[in-house]
Amino acid sequence: MSLKIKRLSNKKKKPLKDSPQADVLHKLGLEAYQTTPLDLASMLNINTWTLGNQPSLEPKDLPKAFLQRLWLFRQDARSPCCQSLHNVILNDDNKSPVKVLSSFEGDSQYAINPLDLITSIYMSASTFLQQEISKHMMQCHFSVPLILPNIDPEEPNCFLLWTLRGIVAQWRAHYLDKYTRIQEGDLASTCMPLVSCVRLGRCDVSKSQVLNYMLRGFTSSSETFLHRDMEGGQLPRTLSNGLVEVGWHLPTGDTNRDIFPVPLVISNLRGDASAHEKCLTLLCKASSAVVIFCGDLREKEKQLLASCKDVASKLILVDILDTERNESRVVGFVDENLEEYIGLPKESVIQGRGLSEETLAVKLCDTLKNLLPHRLKFVTLEEAAKLAVELGLDVDEGPVCQKAVATVEEMLKDLDEGSAEYRQRQLPLQGPLWSKLAELEKAESKQRKEREEINPQLQNKKKDILTELSNYKMTPAMKIFTDTLFTKDKVKRAYFLSWLTLRLNQTQRKNSTEDLLTKPQTEKKDDMEHLDKLEHGVNDNLRDTGSAFQKETQIQSVPPEMQVSEQQSEESQQLNVSQSIKKTTELLSQQNKPLNHDPIIVQTSSITSTGKENVLHSVSEEENCLLVSGENGTLSFTDKKQNESELTFAVGDSTSGKQQMSLEDCSDPCYEPDAFTLGLEHFLREIGLIFELTQISPSSGSQNVLRLPSLATDLLLCGIPLELMDGDASNIPIQWLSCVFAELKRRLPQEQCRTRVLTNLGIYDARKADVLSAVFGLKFPEWKKRSTRGVYMVVLCLPENLKKDMECDILLLIEVSGLCSVSPDNKVNMLLSDNEMATFATGLSDILMHNISSHPGSDFETNLTVIVNALLRIKECGSMPICQFLVQDEGLNCTLQASQLRHVSEVLETSTIDKHEKTTSSTICVKGPWSKMSLSEPVDTQYSGAVLKFKEIFFQGLKRSPAKSETSVLPEFMRRLCSVWDAVKEESFSIGLQNTDIALAFSLFCTEFSHWEKSLLDNTESWLMGATKKMSARKGEVLDAALQNDLLSELKKEACEEVKTGVNKLKSTAETYLMKEEPLKMKAETFMPILTSKIDNLQYRVTEEVMKKLETVYESHCSFAQLKKFEILLGKEQESKLDALAEKSKTTEILLQDAEVAEEFETVWSKILSSFEFRPSQTKEITPRIEDILRQNLISRGLQKHMKKLDMIGQNENSGFQVCDEHFGYRSRLKQMLEDNKKQKSDAQQVANNIIEDCNQFIMDKCNRPADFSDSYIRELLQNIEKALNENSMEIRSAFEVDLKVYLCNTACQNFQKLHDRYAKDTELLACITARKSMHLEKFIYNFRKRDECQRVAQAFISMVIKPTVLDYINRPLGISIAEEIQGKAQQYQSSQVFHQSLLEEMIKEDRFEVFLEYLISYDNFRLRKIQEAVMTHLSESTSLGQWRHQRLREIVGKITAAVAQTTEGTSGILNDAKPLLERVCLNLERDGDVNVIRASLAGPLFGITTEWDRFVQCLMELVAGMQMDLAQEFSKNVDITQLLNCLPVQPQDHLFNRVKGCDKHCPLCKAPCEEEELGHEVHSALLHWPKGMLPYASSSLSCISCPESMAQDKGTHDMSTTSKDLHSLYPNWNISPGDPNITKASDYWRYVLARFNERFAQEFKREPTNIPEEWRRITQEQALNSLKEVFLTRPCV
Repeated sequence: MSLKIKRLSNKKKKPLKDSPQADVLHKLGLEAYQTTPLDLASMLNINTWTLGNQPSLEPKDLPKAFLQRLWLFRQDARSPCCQSLHNVILNDDNKSPVKVLSSFEGDSQYAINPLDLITSIYMSASTFLQQEISKHMMQCHFSVPLILPNIDPEEPNCFLLWTLRGIVAQWRAHYLDKYTRIQEGDLASTCMPLVSCVRLGRCDVSKSQVLNYMLRGFTSSSETFLHRDMEGGQLPRTLSNGLVEVGWHLPTGDTNRDIFPVPLVISNLRGDASAHEKCLTLLCKASSAVVIFCGDLREKEKQLLASCKDVASKLILVDILDTERNESRVVGFVDENLEEYIGLPKESVIQGRGLSEETLAVKLCDTLKNLLPHRLKFVTLEEAAKLAVELGLDVDEGPVCQKAVATVEEMLKDLDEGSAEYRQRQLPLQGPLWSKLAELEKAESKQRKEREEINPQLQNKKKDILTELSNYKMTPAMKIFTDTLFTKDKVKRAYFLSWLTLRLNQTQRKNSTEDLLTKPQTEKKDDMEHLDKLEHGVNDNLRDTGSAFQKETQIQSVPPEMQVSEQQSEESQQLNVSQSIKKTTELLSQQNKPLNHDPIIVQTSSITSTGKENVLHSVSEEENCLLVSGENGTLSFTDKKQNESELTFAVGDSTSGKQQMSLEDCSDPCYEPDAFTLGLEHFLREIGLIFELTQISPSSGSQNVLRLPSLATDLLLCGIPLELMDGDASNIPIQWLSCVFAELKRRLPQEQCRTRVLTNLGIYDARKADVLSAVFGLKFPEWKKRSTRGVYMVVLCLPENLKKDMECDILLLIEVSGLCSVSPDNKVNMLLSDNEMATFATGLSDILMHNISSHPGSDFETNLTVIVNALLRIKECGSMPICQFLVQDEGLNCTLQASQLRHVSEVLETSTIDKHEKTTSSTICVKGPWSKMSLSEPVDTQYSGAVLKFKEIFFQGLKRSPAKSETSVLPEFMRRLCSVWDAVKEESFSIGLQNTDIALAFSLFCTEFSHWEKSLLDNTESWLMGATKKMSARKGEVLDAALQNDLLSELKKEACEEVKTGVNKLKSTAETYLMKEEPLKMKAETFMPILTSKIDNLQYRVTEEVMKKLETVYESHCSFAQLKKFEILLGKEQESKLDALAEKSKTTEILLQDAEVAEEFETVWSKILSSFEFRPSQTKEITPRIEDILRQNLISRGLQKHMKKLDMIGQNENSGFQVCDEHFGYRSRLKQMLEDNKKQKSDAQQVANNIIEDCNQFIMDKCNRPADFSDSYIRELLQNIEKALNENSMEIRSAFEVDLKVYLCNTACQNFQKLHDRYAKDTELLACITARKSMHLEKFIYNFRKRDECQRVAQAFISMVIKPTVLDYINRPLGISIAEEIQGKAQQYQSSQVFHQSLLEEMIKEDRFEVFLEYLISYDNFRLRKIQEAVMTHLSESTSLGQWRHQRLREIVGKITAAVAQTTEGTSGILNDAKPLLERVCLNLERDGDVNVIRASLAGPLFGITTEWDRFVQCLMELVAGMQMDLAQEFSKNVDITQLLNCLPVQPQDHLFNRVKGCDKHCPLCKAPCEEEELGHEVHSALLHWPKGMLPYASSSLSCISCPESMAQDKGTHDMSTTSKDLHSLYPNWNISPGDPNITKASDYWRYVLARFNERFAQEFKREPTNIPEEWRRITQEQALNSLKEVFLTRPCV
């Protein structure tokens, strides 16, 4: 901002010290403002240019967010919420995270306690900004700081009185009559009860929440006082301990709604009162009542409470200690002993233990209601400020402020005589002479316009007026005013202007209230009779009002100013303040006198009897006083000696059956303007007239007068409006304004004078000043009860970020005050003045904001005609501002007026703007707080959003404004001002300034025209729908460009005819209407061009819109077909790629990542996009672009001399680049000639070739990218060439570089042209396709994942279910088949005896000891091993195994195929779960009893996928076929027999072994096996018993004899010592007989074996060799075999 209000604070604060308080300010970013406070200028940057609600990202954003939200009256303004507090804590540089977290305990998103936030902002703001903050906080129903803690605890706190000076409130007390019920006053000087609330000790009850319930009730959502349950309220306080806040209860007059009958102020001391004794003392002395919340009192709190004995009558104790939790409570001190100790009545103690906050608030309200209105003393905050000074506290009204008060009082000392007399004496230039002069000048201008001779009488009258004005001498008041403003102390000037404004407003309120008291004279008689009746009961009523509050006639701790005696109060004021301050204080006390001031008491009560309401006023007969009205409508007493005349006033009577009126019922009454009120604008107007007079009569001027334009410029830059037009006199001080604007231009930078003008136009009661203040934070004169009429302007400089967008540096805001105000005495002249002001302001505007209010007192037609006439006149001048409409409510008047004005502006604006532009008017509703009469009314919740929306619309209009007219500068604005004013004076308009009929008729015509226009648009839209259907019906021919173009051309011609027909009909209707209406017919030459322009524009705009919509429909059909074609091609390519990826994933068994799949998709996308045939469209030649880029490159490198070579670009090249002699210097060429060395030239050619190769690759890479040509390609190409040449240093001229660049750019031009032609097609279709790329990518990845999932699940089903089943089916019978084949080929496996015989024969032929030993020791294992060896041998020689396996494989695959086919019947589409169908496949397969399906793995979640069944079956059958092929190949290979046998469920050797196993019993004596083959035999027998010498446990004696043989030869000495008979009895199941004839023969076999391996047996069994008979040694192998055969041959067959 280049325009800033100067720093106005007179504070000189000390630098911050290291302390917790300083840390909080540092966290909030406010430490810098302790020495240079925030001021009102800061709000321009914080609020004015803010277009949205920006969240607070860190604690340093909270102050700005608070002010922004507060200025928008948002209820969440005090929220300390930060979105990224966590990051702030981590990035804290000064403290460790632990310390930071400890300083911000509680919820991590709240950075600070909201009370600390508010306190820190007040500490960092100037007094004037504090005042504005307090006003906004009061409007939001927030509590306002009254006593502000000092950042240095050792320094005194500050009493904030100045901040409350500007807060004006309105209320309706219950005890006043209907003429004085609406009361108004500033809250600093208004008398009302002050109830202070403090806390002693720790309390579980939230004191602030209790106070909220007391102020607003239980249903209100507003929170006046912050409390622990609010956002951040639970965080510890650092700055705000000791803060005293105040909140007001302002009754509305509604007894059902108001909690208290009179206005009440409640103060709240933050923290424990024992830690802030000064504040507690001040509150006890200044308050009407003190509520003390008592918690767990310690000794200090006890003594502090005991010291309040002198003010016991004011105390209300709330005992809220929880005795169960704290046994140390003050037993006997807060109960029975309290009244006796400090004289406290029992009714003043409230037992709050165990009560909720709501119940406690109800009890407190009841207690206070019993004391109102006559038992609580009425006080002012001004008086409290005086006590604060005595107690050592600072007050924000310092010496500069007090001096400003004295200056204002000196300046306004004659104002007591009346405003009219004061204006005549002190402001004489604003009298009738100035108005008469304006009339004469207008008459002269009209005569000049008519080219008539100036009337001499007019000239003489003008000369006389100027002569009289030349005798003017500056009045004392104006001298004081100008001298004070000329001061260099900006703070002093600011205080002076503020006090002057406050003083004048107070006077105005006083006068308006006195007028209310004397309004209707017709009711005075009845009212006085009623008053006489009331006076008879005054004494009786007073005698019955005794209480502790009335008994207190003197309080020692209260200073003289606060004594109940009015005489003592006046004496103390004379002793303590200056005479000037005394006058101001007396005025304030008179206008805000309390309802009762001891010892004079007025009792007001409402008594309802038999449906009637009687208002009683009791007046003490002992005092000689009169009842009068203060400024704000309150009643007070004055001594009869000062005014001997009797007071007459009306007391309203209330008839039965009438409802009680509330403040809302008569909100904002229509006050007629008082012609004798004063405002700051009157003094500023006088300054301009003084200077204007000096210019007319130079001799009357002085040095100070010549400095006035500079002073006005200072004030303008400080935000004080400049009056452009005196609306009361209908005149403009041209010389004054010219000098002010010249000074303003001199102050501003010359390059920053582009201006735009926004005018706020509305009737006098539209609260336009409030609107501009809300939107822009400015202060215009408030017209509410003032007669000032005029056009005012302020200057705003746009911030840098908006200047470029708006094409504007300075924004001039113009506000028209007093438009269409009520003046019954001079209605004609007032109408003329209104038209002049409205026309003048409209003519200056670039943007015209119509501020519309549906005030019941305004004349609708008059208001409308004034504004419409202004627009028509300015339209005649050839300009038309952009119109915006702001309505303040949604009532009928507002809606109707906004609608009519919008229709008028659309007709006029459309005829001015370019045909290609649309109208820019818009309407928005802003229900601002200005619509409420009382601060007790809440702000509309939609207000903040509406204001931001309005700002957005305004800035959009400001952006469009330069398109309509060139941006003017300050001198141009002044020329426009003079031009408009001359036109107004001359009345050079076809519509007179007093004409009203034309405006009404034209507004009605515009409204009718809007209906006709809407009908035209509806008909056109209906035709367009039919055309769209016609085009859609030929959707199948969309790809036929010729047919579609023919259809489009046909529809366009038809559309033009349709629109032309409709427009002609509308034009005929409009012309007929114009010629029918008499007021419009008289001005037909004025309106016909407007109508023609409007209709032509309408026809052009509607035609263009229809054409665009037709082309849009056509393009949508074509684009739809193209898009479908592209997606079909893309889908086919994607399917191919997906199949390849799925196959790759299946083959590699590697899971592809999304990035890899995306790369594959990118390949597909690029391929389709590069080859797709877009519809041909207009392409541009890129050769000029490349030439321009190369030209700039050569210029930057200083190679301008080669510019002619650029003509080669774009030409076809027949040969490559060749290095020539021109590329070398003279010395290089001479060296080549002398040395006959071509190496240098060849090296250069090689470098060129390398560069060309690299660049060609670069060009190819760019052309392969799916993107259009970009200029950056050429720049990058040139950079690559320069980089390559720098890396290869050669003695070569610049021509080489230029020729190489030209050659490569020419090559690039040809290739890039093709690229551009490919992409310079249907750009919208390409954009649509590109926008859908991500969707296609996601779909591609999804399809791959589903396909891969389908593949993997099918593979899992094959590997986990099908393949095990197949292998089981193949291998299960294979073992038996092998065994049967072996058994058929080898006879030894026919029976157990044959197999045993074959084993014995094989062993003896093998003749190996180890074999015999294994046989003897492990007979069964030996046989099994022999069988296994036989199987292995057989399998190694047999070819049947492969055939069996192939046959079984074919069988099972056929069964699987049949089962899948059976399951697939009737199944298709997407399956949410594939598991049921897979289970059905298994069931169908199991129906063949020969198949055993292994499906245990189906129980898991693996197979429960969503898949497309057909694709899954396809994958499944492919995998089955692959499995069959793999198994077939495996079966065809050489078989690992061992591995194969391990896989067989039935082993062939086991099957054969079971076949030849025989009986498993062994001889109990020699362990020889039983040879009986009969099944189920009971007696076992062995053919060949084993000799004892071959057994490990046999002894050496007779060990060579078998067991039967030994028993036969030596019965007595046999080891067993038993006979054959005994042996049979011992082993009845065995047939062991020594007489068996086969025994001897059979023994030859084993005799041979024993004789053959006797030594080995002895060695193996670790014993001595057996004694073998000699004949055994002579047995041969052949004899042994023969004996074996004889034994088995003689064996009987079973």
